[in-house]
Amino acid sequence: MASSTKKFGTAPVFLTAISTILGAILFLRFGFAVGTLGFWGVILIILLGHLVTIPTALAISEIATNKRVEGGGEYFIISRSFGLNIGATIGLALFFSQAISVAFYVIAFTESFEFFFNHILDQYGFVLPRQAISLPVMIGLAVLIIKKGANLGVKALYVVAAVLLVSLVMFFLGNTEFAETSTFSFTKAGIRNPKEFFIVFAIIFPAFTGMTAGVGLSGDLKKPSRSIPLGTIMATFSGMIIYFLVVYKLVTSAPVEDLLQHQLIMGKIALGGAIVVPLGLAASTISSALGSVMVAPRTLQALALDKAFPSKRINKWLATGTAADNEPQNASLVTSIIALIFVSLGDVNAVASIISMFFMVTYGALCLISFLNHFGASPSYRPTFRSRWYISLVGFLVSIWVMFKISTPYALLSIGVMTLIYLYINHYHKNRKGFASIFANSLFQLNRNLRVSLQKKRKRLTQNEWRPSAICISKEPVGTNKTFQLLNWISYKYGFGTYLYLIEDYYSKNSVQLAESKLNEIIDEVSEIENYVFLDTIISPSYTSAIAQAIQIPGVAGMENNMIIFEYNKENPKDLPRVVENFALVNSGNFDICILANSAKMMDMRNGIHIWINSFDTENANLMILLSFILLGHPDLKKTHIEIFVICREEDIAATKKEMKNLVLSGRLPITEKNIKIILQKEGISSRTIITKKSVNAGLTLIGLREEMLKHEKEELFKGYDELGTLLFVHSKNQKAIE
Repeated sequence: MASSTKKFGTAPVFLTAISTILGAILFLRFGFAVGTLGFWGVILIILLGHLVTIPTALAISEIATNKRVEGGGEYFIISRSFGLNIGATIGLALFFSQAISVAFYVIAFTESFEFFFNHILDQYGFVLPRQAISLPVMIGLAVLIIKKGANLGVKALYVVAAVLLVSLVMFFLGNTEFAETSTFSFTKAGIRNPKEFFIVFAIIFPAFTGMTAGVGLSGDLKKPSRSIPLGTIMATFSGMIIYFLVVYKLVTSAPVEDLLQHQLIMGKIALGGAIVVPLGLAASTISSALGSVMVAPRTLQALALDKAFPSKRINKWLATGTAADNEPQNASLVTSIIALIFVSLGDVNAVASIISMFFMVTYGALCLISFLNHFGASPSYRPTFRSRWYISLVGFLVSIWVMFKISTPYALLSIGVMTLIYLYINHYHKNRKGFASIFANSLFQLNRNLRVSLQKKRKRLTQNEWRPSAICISKEPVGTNKTFQLLNWISYKYGFGTYLYLIEDYYSKNSVQLAESKLNEIIDEVSEIENYVFLDTIISPSYTSAIAQAIQIPGVAGMENNMIIFEYNKENPKDLPRVVENFALVNSGNFDICILANSAKMMDMRNGIHIWINSFDTENANLMILLSFILLGHPDLKKTHIEIFVICREEDIAATKKEMKNLVLSGRLPITEKNIKIILQKEGISSRTIITKKSVNAGLTLIGLREEMLKHEKEELFKGYDELGTLLFVHSKNQKAIE
């Protein structure tokens, strides 16, 4: 769908979610819950339920600000993280839950007409079936959505949300004789019937599931990365606060027997309750049904676009949207038929637990995605809104635990059904991959941490996205070596590093013993600092042969090494010739090359990291920017900032500014336009002169290194920077994408 058709802001997300949260369960079952468990019992249910919903809301908000969430909402997030086959499995279960929820809310809507059914019974002695109202309502709702689409549905949401608000205000304004004589005390209130806690929890929990309802509108939002977090979090916390207030109002306004006997006890408490509470119930249930009937077709449409079904014709038909704004009319028709079937049955209580199970699986999956992304620490995972890994882990674990506490048979049945769906989808989509990507990052991190941890105490994996796995070969003492410090910064969170101490000798018993002794010495030397680098020794008769050996070994994380860090001393560049000599050797492989020019001048990182880009040397720019971002992940550099200097000719200034602006907007990196300075190179002034003037106090200066210039100038290429501190010359083997 073209961006021009994205028409909704934050309000529809909030209204869809809050009107589903404050739905049928609140009006029909909260009185029963308070009567059964008492004040603190229901408060505990609300808190436990939000141990699932709050982490899920935060996880959705985080994921939505890392990548654009397209149509399908929760399904899109899950499928793009776990892969299309697992995503389709959970997506199908989610769609059926959303479709059946429409029926659930329509049937609950009919309860607002209880006075009408009672009147028919009293006057005519006839029990009018609930379908007399629920079926026409469902048909009307289906016609509304199929004909007019989500736009009209959102307009209706504003109306019903206003009615819902009025009914709640009138409820809180209401008074009773019991309230005037109530002696309720927070300290004396207890929990009644604790054995029935999870029975009541199963009845109440569907009230909490509405907080993700607005996410399904993702494909129709102007800016999902803003609207989804803001709308979802506001609805979740607003709903929780209202729940607390409703429970308090109920317990102080009606005796236990009334709470248990009267389904619409809120109507007996509210000001004008005989009218406003049924209206509120009608508004809340019809708005919840509206929300579900808008969201479910979009999930189905997204599934079809991903070819989740075995038939091409079915996929094409379900994926088809209206020409004007891509409204999923065909998917809406299917959703409405499913809902009509369950409405005609009249009672979906038997299915309600299964619905809750599938929602719990969805919420657990969303929390797990957030946790794995935190643990995997991928450089491409840079959400502008951040939750915490432990919050996401709690959400995932509580989701699974609650599933089995509500009903072990239903939990096992849900898992069994989803396993069968996955096996079937996997059968006809054998070639679809993507499952391993989110787990690969976690495995890389786990592998690295285990190996470093084991070293302190005395089947290879591959990945598609770039992250540094660097090797440094050195003869310098580790404790004072700035190259080791750089490698440690790189390895803290996002990258992997191997530091090889070179013993220039032939491999022999004596050299092996020396190597073992030296390794123990190095490990002891770094034991006092926070080290994330894998340390080892290498025995080789020359520096060149050592490099040839090192570039052939796997990295510390089991992945291939992709970067070599050379070093030399600026004040005494005796090692620079051998660095230049071995550049071609390393460059013959698929390695990025960094050359660190160490200076006696202190690296004061508070003065920032300076990146220098020439308009004719753009192939190294992205690697320098990504490396700088990775360095900022280390706590020692939390007060450091990045400054980018672009040297260009006068005719290139406009194009360069536009390119840099796009980089800031799309890259989600900790830089703004004010961090980027465009510098006009005047005739007769060299780049070295400009760099020296601007970066004389920088903590670390990054400069692009071009292969052809090195071949031509050799050691002379590195001269002319005497007044600067430590420099890092960067050569990127391949262009790195900043996504």
